[in-house]
Amino acid sequence: MDPEVISNFLSEQREAAPEDLQQSFLTIEDYWDRKLWHQLTDVLVEYFNTPASSSQRLPLFRKFILSFAEKINQLKFVSLGLLAASQCQDDNERLSFLTDLTKKVNKASSQDAYVYALVAAAEVKLRLHDLSGARNDLDTAESILDSFDSVETEVHATFYRINASYYQANEDFGAYYKNTLLYLACIDISTLTQTDAQSRAYDLSIAALVSDAIYNFGELLLHPILETLASTPHAWLRNLLYAFNRGDLAAYNVLEANMSKAPQLDQHKEFLYQKISLSALTEAVFRRPPHDRAMTFHTISRETNVAQAEIEILIMKALSLGLLRGSIDQVAEIARINWVQPKVLDPGQIDGMRVRLREWDSSVNQLGNWIEGVGKDVWAA
Repeated sequence: MDPEVISNFLSEQREAAPEDLQQSFLTIEDYWDRKLWHQLTDVLVEYFNTPASSSQRLPLFRKFILSFAEKINQLKFVSLGLLAASQCQDDNERLSFLTDLTKKVNKASSQDAYVYALVAAAEVKLRLHDLSGARNDLDTAESILDSFDSVETEVHATFYRINASYYQANEDFGAYYKNTLLYLACIDISTLTQTDAQSRAYDLSIAALVSDAIYNFGELLLHPILETLASTPHAWLRNLLYAFNRGDLAAYNVLEANMSKAPQLDQHKEFLYQKISLSALTEAVFRRPPHDRAMTFHTISRETNVAQAEIEILIMKALSLGLLRGSIDQVAEIARINWVQPKVLDPGQIDGMRVRLREWDSSVNQLGNWIEGVGKDVWAA
């Protein structure tokens, strides 16, 4: 583009800009005249991130930034493009804009920028209900990301966020849970608005509970985002997660009345009862020392509050899911368990472990005293 045309365009944009932003335009014009591309890019990113610049982003991108696009950092070029795209009239126009942007950075030297633009286009396709198109873009992005030794955290965060949105739209709760936690691991959660943080904590909690692939909530229970529910009307959901973690059927029965507030939980009540019954079973096994894990069905029923007639099926389910390892004597109605899946412990569970360790220490001392008493001559030798 003719430099004079660009200069006149910048002058027009400077005059149209709010008074407090006109100084930024003088800086932009100066850097452009001197071909200081790195400094120009940074000041443009700062300018585009200013809310008052919203009406100027698209014209600046189309008539100014595109004229030197190949001379600047391609990841920052895409960042500018995404900010400009936010001002498109609707998602159809936005998708067309992002498709062109994606093509411009689809080069061997800028694959990170290509992924960044591609997943942004996938997000728009999700909003337009083009799930297959979004999945194709996300699969392409994932294969490229897997080939990188390292990439900007922002690119990974964007991929995980939009991938999570895809799985949420498809009600694949396990995949949504995994990708959302990966997204949160890539960002500083203090940068999330309170509303967004609470919304993600709520959705993560629902996903953890209704997923048939998640029986260990440790990552979520330890994550600070869960605490954002503590002082909200959804605090009961946080308490429900802790009840599931410790297999507390009594607490579950109290909290169950709240499930009508969450349609997805209300629809899965039968599954949720089975899930917390499994948690109660693993907790009952965990509370016992390793040498005392041959349990009768009657004992399991008493300790878990699950009907004795349901115990055998419950144990078989736990074994098939890998929550327990062991065997069942169907005739004698005894389960012999030799391993239980580790999980995050609450203070009460930790105290129980402390008691068991003290008992073990005491039994070791007793054994030592017995050996010393019955084998004095051998011991002395």
